[in-house]
Amino acid sequence: MYRSLAADADARDLGVPDVLRHQADRRARLRAAGSTLAVALLVVGVAVGTQVVAPQSATVPSPAGTPTPPAPPSPSPSVTGGSASPPASPTPPGRSPGTTATSPGVTGAAQPKAPTSIPDRAFFRLAAANQIGIAPEFRDLEVLPNLCGARYSSEGAIVQRRTRNVVYKLPQNPGAGHVPDGTYTHSITIYRAGRADDLLDELRRAVRDCPQQERPGDSGPVLSRQRLLTDTRYGDESVLFEMRRPDQDVNGDPTGVEDVRLIRAIRVGDVVTILWEQGWENTSSQRAQVDADSARAVAAVKVWLG
Repeated sequence: MYRSLAADADARDLGVPDVLRHQADRRARLRAAGSTLAVALLVVGVAVGTQVVAPQSATVPSPAGTPTPPAPPSPSPSVTGGSASPPASPTPPGRSPGTTATSPGVTGAAQPKAPTSIPDRAFFRLAAANQIGIAPEFRDLEVLPNLCGARYSSEGAIVQRRTRNVVYKLPQNPGAGHVPDGTYTHSITIYRAGRADDLLDELRRAVRDCPQQERPGDSGPVLSRQRLLTDTRYGDESVLFEMRRPDQDVNGDPTGVEDVRLIRAIRVGDVVTILWEQGWENTSSQRAQVDADSARAVAAVKVWLG
């Protein structure tokens, strides 16, 4: 084996040392260049892969004429030198922070305060043709007739009540110096918020539950019949009913006609005004006159409440 190796070596031309070193340096430079190229290719490949997996969102220019929204202002410290106010918490759409919904077109409108007292101006004034020269008199009166002993739980929600007696004449009859044609017990009552409609519900129920009852007459009890009447809407809602009984003369004898009393309760917000027409010396309520004075009563309450 040694002889074969020696013979083989003798047959080959071995390079001189300078040539061998040059070839070794060249191979080293090629290996270094190859490593650098491989690293560069690896970096490019990673970058391209990232773009493919999560592409950046393209920026689309705004259409021509579209206003650019202003940048939100930076929070500024308070005038007292304190720290800047914290950002406001989100609020539901269509409602300003800390406020209740308002009617369209009204921004930050203050809600009207519920009244706590009733001034004289809240009561209506008779039309000139109905005045008889007797001024209305404020005094404590029953605001509703007895209806089979009905009780109203809404009485516990009353804030204030005022009542007065109003004497009037019909337009076609003579004025001062003649007998009046009728009287009203007129009342205005303020209820706690949301309780005024309770009174009207209770009143409707009381009339339905009391279709007839005995009432005092000039010569003894007489049968009175009660019923609700269809009513044109006054205020926010209203209740109109009648009480009807046989009429008697001064001796207590039947006259053959019926005595009719009309009572109307009208709600405006948390206020209820009631007109109880009680006649004058056997006269009966006239629907047209009660309607006209009811409209005046509502108008006066609305002006007072603003």
